[in-house]
Amino acid sequence: MSSLETEALLAPRAVALIGASRDELSAGGAILRNLAAGRPTFDIYAVNPHSVEIEGARWFPDIESLPEPCDLAIIAVPARHIPDMIGKLGQKGIRLAVVISAGLSDENGLKPAMLEAAKVAGVRILGPNCLGVLIPRAGLNASFAPTDALAGGLAFLSQSGALATAILDWAKARNVGFSAVLSIGDMADIDLPELVEAFGDDPQTNAILIYLEGLTNGRRFLEAARKVRAKKPVIVLKAGRSQEAARAAKSHTGALAGSYDVYRAAFRQIGIVLVESLDELFDAASVLSRITSSPGDRLAIVSNGGGAGILAVDELSNLPGRLAELAPETVSKLDQVLPPGWSRANPVDIIGDAPAERYRGAIEAVLGDNGVDALLVMSCPTALAATAAVVDEVIRTVERAGNGKPVLACWLGENNARLARDAFSHAGIALFETPDDAVHGFSYLVQAAAKPLADHVVPHRRDAEAIAEARRIVDGVREDGRVVMSELEAKQLLDLFGVPVVPTRRAATPGDVAVACEHMKPPYVVKIVSPDLTHKSDIGGVVLGLADPQAAKAAAEAMLQRIRKRRPRARLEGFSVQPMIQRKRAHELFAGIATDLAFGPILMMGAGGTAVEVLADRAIRLPPIEREEAEAMLGETRISKLLAGYRDVPATRRDSIIDVLLALSELSQALPEIAELDVNPLLADAEGVIALDARVILSGCPPELTERSQ
Repeated sequence: MSSLETEALLAPRAVALIGASRDELSAGGAILRNLAAGRPTFDIYAVNPHSVEIEGARWFPDIESLPEPCDLAIIAVPARHIPDMIGKLGQKGIRLAVVISAGLSDENGLKPAMLEAAKVAGVRILGPNCLGVLIPRAGLNASFAPTDALAGGLAFLSQSGALATAILDWAKARNVGFSAVLSIGDMADIDLPELVEAFGDDPQTNAILIYLEGLTNGRRFLEAARKVRAKKPVIVLKAGRSQEAARAAKSHTGALAGSYDVYRAAFRQIGIVLVESLDELFDAASVLSRITSSPGDRLAIVSNGGGAGILAVDELSNLPGRLAELAPETVSKLDQVLPPGWSRANPVDIIGDAPAERYRGAIEAVLGDNGVDALLVMSCPTALAATAAVVDEVIRTVERAGNGKPVLACWLGENNARLARDAFSHAGIALFETPDDAVHGFSYLVQAAAKPLADHVVPHRRDAEAIAEARRIVDGVREDGRVVMSELEAKQLLDLFGVPVVPTRRAATPGDVAVACEHMKPPYVVKIVSPDLTHKSDIGGVVLGLADPQAAKAAAEAMLQRIRKRRPRARLEGFSVQPMIQRKRAHELFAGIATDLAFGPILMMGAGGTAVEVLADRAIRLPPIEREEAEAMLGETRISKLLAGYRDVPATRRDSIIDVLLALSELSQALPEIAELDVNPLLADAEGVIALDARVILSGCPPELTERSQ
């Protein structure tokens, strides 16, 4: 959005409602009533061929008769009239329209007609199919929501109009205010990235909240959010966690790329805070709108109840963030101000009878510890200390400390929290009622401070000749009319990018299998080669541990008979033959590339083998990544603990695994037409890594290439 379009939305001089109505049960009537009911800072024009009289608004029979200037139009007329209305708005000099109406689609032709009219007229469109917009600072309620919004610092962007009304009701009951509430509907023109950037530049917005159902251009959204989150937090409640996109995947990697998991990984990678409920959405907003500093991840807890502190620690173990370790000098200071029975560790249990003065001494000591990044102060209700006195002392002590470390409060019990809420709110301290919620509040700070996705291109580590040869392999597959690479082609591709692969030979017949074995050390592995068989081991297409060439030949003959019986329509193109790699202490990993509908190429890795989808141990990143991000990716997997070594099993060479991830990152950038790449298993041990099998699928895979069942 341009600055003029943003100004027209946030500070309009006049608003025209096209389709204003005297019927309060219609959308045009409800919006007109809401427009006039507030304290608008703009003129209201009610447009309808029939007279519409309402206090606070002027009636006009058509768009042509509107006076100038008019900045914003709200359209609530039947869908078939909207393209014509957009053209007339442009002729009148109105450059921004909110289209409330539903029923504009590609199928009925009305959506493209509206967009073409908007392009010709120079009109930007928010919607269609939306609830409307509320800008409390301007007294603007151009929506048919049943309640108004309080003024505040939160911009709320929602892909669901119904949810927006629920949130307005929820927020008003909790005295939560907004800089804007926008129901963005179908986003036919103005999209979410534009709005994120606009409110990122808005000085009256201190946090952006988003209810998100899906993205059409995930990378563009990430670019916008990455720029904005350097100035203010972006908090997303993502609906929909289905595996729909994975059902059509043809590799283990693709099948593991659950849509919600990709959103979660992408958001965490750039510091977008992802929440899972409305309560969490506003808890995150409460913290992040008040605390603008970027703390580390070490939390200290001061509590007058040992059990409450333990509950907080338990929850912290499942979230971004960790418990701070108190310095010896801090413990000494606490010894001087706390009773002998205090915990002498973090959480700092200041005992149930703690008066306000004891809170002061504990908070001063803990906030002065250089190993503490943030503080959670907790209070369990007792009859031994006045809540008001404790709250006032906590606020004064935090203000005196003045070191910028974030402080959160948890006053357990509804009445206990109610007595403290106003004072903490005015002091800018986020208050929670349960240990779990409070620790989640701290985790939002940690997430928001995460290192953002690199905004530069990671340079290629391969020479131009290697990349050119990889391109020739891809082009050769395309020229053959294929989208699935053979195992040999896939391994050649990996080898060009520095991924160690097991030597593999192609054999057209069982007799050729025996010949191929003569050039290798036994034992052997024989696999079927077919573009139609995805998981070869599931149908007896892999035989291991063959002792000599004749055993390999016999296995190949039996394999042909077995597969022709089970999959008579599958195209069989021969066999691949390789020496059996025997590393008894090696771990089976998988690594690969998949394609997400919203974000494009993604990298994945985790525990591999035939049970890879059952184990579902995976870490996800959006490429390109550099070594630090690859190391973090590996550390997120469950199998990473085994890779560190245990008992008589030595640690694996983690650097060799990191090198594979970096190679795949580079490969995804150099060859964007790779839709899926699956390295499984990737053996890893103290000697390094080696890829035993690989599968590569190019984009444009037709439906008939799914595994044949007949």
